[in-house]
Amino acid sequence: MDLFEIGEPERVSREEAAARLHALADSLARNNSVELEQDGRRITVRVPAEVSLKVEVEIGDENELEVELTW
Repeated sequence: MDLFEIGEPERVSREEAAARLHALADSLARNNSVELEQDGRRITVRVPAEVSLKVEVEIGDENELEVELTW
């Protein structure tokens, strides 16, 4: 399995985070692939018509919301 990790966590506003998630969601809804880019590197990931969706929330000293798609 190849790993293409998009950078280190960065601090953005809640609205910016939502905008990025909207862009990813829009791409998933319109296309059968998504494109990710960082530091001049670009990867296209093909996404089938059906995927498994998992949403996980961790509450503690730091809270975390994780959305995972697998196929």
